Amino acid sequence: MAGNILSVSLWVGATDFRTFLASRIVGGLTEGNVQLANAIVSDISDESQRGSAMALVGACFSIAFTCGPMLGAALSTIDMMASNKFAVAAGVSLLLVVAETLYIYVSLPETHPQLRNLPGASDGSDSKSNGQPKTNGVAFMNGHSKPVLNGHSKNVKAKGETNNLTVLKITHFLFLISFSGLEFSLPFITAAFYGRRHENSNPSALNGRLLSMMGLIASLLQGTIVRRLPPLVVIRVGVISCALSFFLLAQASSITGLYSAGALLAVTSATVVTGINSLGSLEAREAERGAVLGHLRSWGQVGRALGPMLFCSLFWWAGREVAYTTGGAMMVGVGVIVFGLLRSPTRTSSKS
Repeated sequence: MAGNILSVSLWVGATDFRTFLASRIVGGLTEGNVQLANAIVSDISDESQRGSAMALVGACFSIAFTCGPMLGAALSTIDMMASNKFAVAAGVSLLLVVAETLYIYVSLPETHPQLRNLPGASDGSDSKSNGQPKTNGVAFMNGHSKPVLNGHSKNVKAKGETNNLTVLKITHFLFLISFSGLEFSLPFITAAFYGRRHENSNPSALNGRLLSMMGLIASLLQGTIVRRLPPLVVIRVGVISCALSFFLLAQASSITGLYSAGALLAVTSATVVTGINSLGSLEAREAERGAVLGHLRSWGQVGRALGPMLFCSLFWWAGREVAYTTGGAMMVGVGVIVFGLLRSPTRTSSKS
């Protein structure tokens, strides 16, 4: 969070591109809030609750993804600094990040299995309520605190019992190369497609409405359906939806087609990454969940970095049809891995 504060502070004072770029570099090096939230959720939930709990984290992210761009766009119209027209939006972002940091410092207990029982890990208010251990007033979702022996609880399964973690990392990497490329190309297609057919339209506003619709659908799905489905089913549904969206965008000739593709992308956004994180946490030892989720995210972030460069270059070099058809073929390849190599993990006994 200190890195996020520094990043946004640089953005507030950015009067040239180099300072803004430095802000993004610092933000990229210290960004990890969503993955940390997933790690915390995996620490306080048992296997039967894991997918549901992580889907709620994803739902919160989707709601923020829906509201954040609209808030930023509105604040960017307030011009208080001639050298930085986004200073107001950056200032509000800084205020929110500082408030979040203070809230975390005051209210978030330690959840790591090896650290949460150490002196100083809580504020001393540990108590029992209905037989559930609490830390800072937060009851563990699994209903009991598992004893830790040599860094691992007695009932923790061996890592990679059902799904090889390397396969999960590669799946995450390949999926995000295609999906992130598609995400970043949406402004191109809305500008070219909508602008050509509606001379008086504002491509940025239309793109904003499309992204808002996607965020709203994703948050609703994660808060209702996704959290009730097994992680592997969630991943398979998302990969199929993404492949269909690619092929639909390659041939779309109407606004209805574009919004239909956006709805399929919303399904993908609500499912695949959440499902992969859930599978990864179920394959990890209790004391290693944070590290495993961090490795998964690292592989995914490499794909997210390469995808836009590769896909957008193909979009402008070969055209929309070739780019989206190629992306669809890549997603079919991801589907082969998901359907052929991944399995639903076997739950372990909850008895200590």
